[in-house]
Amino acid sequence: MIEPDTIRLLRECDAGVKMGAASIGGVLEHVRGEDFRRCLDRCKKAHEALEKELEGLLEKYHDEGKEPPAAAKGMSWLKTNWKMSLEDSDRTAAGLITDGCGMGVKSLYRYLNQYQAADETSRSIARRLIRLEEQLTADLRPYL
Repeated sequence: MIEPDTIRLLRECDAGVKMGAASIGGVLEHVRGEDFRRCLDRCKKAHEALEKELEGLLEKYHDEGKEPPAAAKGMSWLKTNWKMSLEDSDRTAAGLITDGCGMGVKSLYRYLNQYQAADETSRSIARRLIRLEEQLTADLRPYL
């Protein structure tokens, strides 16, 4: 029998990876630097690949996954558009993404601690998503 914690952790990872990809997509139209754009494109593709993997696991458990909360998506959209309207620069875009990565990492660690009975596959995916977010934060430091 599958532990409910496994499905719960996979759902949270699913919502997080979708939020990350959407956030990156939301700033891409504002990015001017080609190196910066390539960095974000690479990370967005990594998020999308991880999302496909999560969808496969969730399907195996007959679960539809989880969309990011509408309030979080709306607030992210508002913050991005407001900040970019004040200063439309790569620096602003990098700041927005690194802030989002920090929130994502914090949430994922909380879910890893909360869902301790989750299987190793789901815990491994959560850790991979954490590493992806942490690496993106490191990669964006030169643009801040």
